Amino acid sequence: MAEEEKSAGPVRMVAIDNMVENVRYKSQILARTNKVESASSTNGLIAFVAGLLVAVILIVVPALLI
Repeated sequence: MAEEEKSAGPVRMVAIDNMVENVRYKSQILARTNKVESASSTNGLIAFVAGLLVAVILIVVPALLI
């Protein structure tokens, strides 16, 4: 029984280490996602205005040429 108790310790540590690595990995993904969302929200207005201008140009220029 003493051998089982000694061998159970490292197995538990490996499981805990795996869980810690899993949490670290997920937190990194979450941080990257938040950075991308933050960047896209700040550039959202600029992209909207640029898209609106392109759409207006594509509609108005052919209408003026007719």
